[in-house]
Amino acid sequence: MGKTLIVIAGPTAVGKSDLCLDIAKHFDIPIINADSRQIFRELRIGTARPTEEQMQEVRHFFVGTLGLEDYYSASLFEQQVLELLERLFQDSDYALMAGGSMMYIDAVCNGIDDIPTIDDETRATMKRRLAEEGLERLCEELRRLDPEYYEIVDRQNPRRVVHALEICTMTGTTYTSFRKREKRERPFDIIKIGLNRPREELYERINQRVNRMMADGLLDEVKSLLPQRHLNALNTVGYKELFDYLDGRWPLEEAVERIKGNTRRYARKQLTWYKKDERIRWFHPDNKEEIIDYIIQR
Repeated sequence: MGKTLIVIAGPTAVGKSDLCLDIAKHFDIPIINADSRQIFRELRIGTARPTEEQMQEVRHFFVGTLGLEDYYSASLFEQQVLELLERLFQDSDYALMAGGSMMYIDAVCNGIDDIPTIDDETRATMKRRLAEEGLERLCEELRRLDPEYYEIVDRQNPRRVVHALEICTMTGTTYTSFRKREKRERPFDIIKIGLNRPREELYERINQRVNRMMADGLLDEVKSLLPQRHLNALNTVGYKELFDYLDGRWPLEEAVERIKGNTRRYARKQLTWYKKDERIRWFHPDNKEEIIDYIIQR
C-alpha cells in the first residue's frame, strides 16, 4: 500500500478540529496544522487554536511555534511539511493535514511557484511608500503594472498588494508571469476531504464561536498585542476590529458584530476557493464513520 496524505479542508467554524481529532485517533497519527495564524503562539483565543487538552490527546504540528515577529510563508510551510512527511511515513501509511489556510494547503498538495526573493532595498522602499502614499495609491499602480493580478488579488490586503509590486519593480516584469501554477508531483497519494454545513447552520456556529471567544478573553488578548498591531499577522479578523474599538472608532458591540460579519465573509471566500478543486469529496462534519470508510476504501 502506498503512503497517503489525508487533507481535511473547509470554512472556519465548520467543525474541522473535532473531526480531525477522531480521525487522528482512529489511524493513530498526529495532525499537521495548516493555519497561517494558529502557528503564532501569541494568537491563542482569536484564532480558535487547539486547546492544551486537544494537543495532549493528539500531537499537533505547526501550532504556537512562532513569535509574531518571525517571518513565515506558504513556501516555508511547504518545505517543512514535506520534510516532516518523510519522517511520519516511516511509521504509518497515513498522515493527516487539516486547516483553513487555502494557500498553505495548496502549497503542500501542488507546490508553490519559484518567486524571486525580494531584496532589502526594494522591501524598505515599498514599506515606506505604503506608509506615505496609502494602499489605494499602490493598488492603482498595480493595476497599471500587472492588470491580470490586480483583478484577482485581495485589494484590502496590503501584504499581497505590496508583494506583487515588489516583484514588478524589482524584476521589471509582472508578478503574474511568476505564478505558473504548475502542479508538482508528490511521492504520496492525496485524499482531499471537504467539510461543509448548510449556510444558516454554519453562520450560527460562527456567531457562537465569536461569542465564546469574547467570553474567553479575546479583548484582553488584543489589548496585550497593541504594541505589535502593525505586524501583518495581526491584520486578521477578530484582532483588527477590536483594535479599531480600542481606537474609539466604534462601540464594543459593533466591533463584535463586525467580527461575526467578516468571519462569515471569510468562510464564503474559503468555500469559493475550495469548490474550484474537483478532487475534494464533500461531507457533513457529523458523518465521521462515512468519512473514515471513504479514506479506507480509497
